[in-house]
Amino acid sequence: MREIEINKNEAGQRLDKLLAKYMNKAPKSFIYKMLRKKNITLNRKKADGSEKLELNDHVQLFLSDETIEKFTELDVVANEVDLQVVYEDENILVINKPAGMLSQKAKPEDESLTEYVIAYLLKTRQLTKEELISFHPGLCNRLDRNTSGIILAGKSLTGLQQMGILLKERNIGKYYQTIVKGVIKEPTCIEGYLTKDKSHNKVAISKEPVEGADFIKTQYEPLKTNGEYTFLRVKLLTGRSHQIRAHLQSIGHPVIGDGKYGDVQVNKYFRRNFNLRFHLLHSYELDFPVIQGELGNLSEKQFRAPLPSYFEAIVSRIFK
Repeated sequence: MREIEINKNEAGQRLDKLLAKYMNKAPKSFIYKMLRKKNITLNRKKADGSEKLELNDHVQLFLSDETIEKFTELDVVANEVDLQVVYEDENILVINKPAGMLSQKAKPEDESLTEYVIAYLLKTRQLTKEELISFHPGLCNRLDRNTSGIILAGKSLTGLQQMGILLKERNIGKYYQTIVKGVIKEPTCIEGYLTKDKSHNKVAISKEPVEGADFIKTQYEPLKTNGEYTFLRVKLLTGRSHQIRAHLQSIGHPVIGDGKYGDVQVNKYFRRNFNLRFHLLHSYELDFPVIQGELGNLSEKQFRAPLPSYFEAIVSRIFK
């Protein structure tokens, strides 16, 4: 017999959902059969699987270890990397992601920041492999592979859920720094409509609404210009795939180094003269609003991630 004590990351979900995670290779029919036969009980009482679990509930599995192990497959954990942790508490991680690292897997064999976060939590003993069966820490937002900077990760169910709400309601201020082709002299807020071509992982921007397009809004202000390029501070007012890169390109100011939306000749120049391998877009600041409740410790906090060294070197050389 095995017993599961429900912790804060498992509470609030249905019993059958927990069992489907705990025995992730078991058919649903097997789980419901075991519930009917009282081979699986909740607090030593018969259950049908629809019960909402509460903190410190106990789920009993009157099954052999061999049966449980047959129906349980642990995720393969990625190799450890040195995460650049900007901030950490019991609910969230604020991480400075390097350019070139995936936020999430693109293919099953990939390793990504999601797996690195889990490896970090296992290494620091904030998570056990057994806990990983029923709860997965994860990212709250994403950055393109070649975009560097701040990403939020949820270490607890509360962290994941509350960060998800704040991001969905656009209550967190998200600021980027980038270098673009051309001269921009005045702060501007631009609007448009973004359509994604999933087959080519590329987006198109239009000024007028079109079927299937998402409204986008991007605000930017120039920090420096040298007559050829401009160093910008960008505030993301809506968060869509490739929004900053495609929106700036649509007004004639592509991001330097951007292989998908950038200027081919400009990119060649920066590869040749600066050995640039990534586009120059960095998520450098997150500003939290007033927050009540369990995440009140984050209320009005601001987090920043410094520019990568190669990005800082280019800023220093071309904006003397």
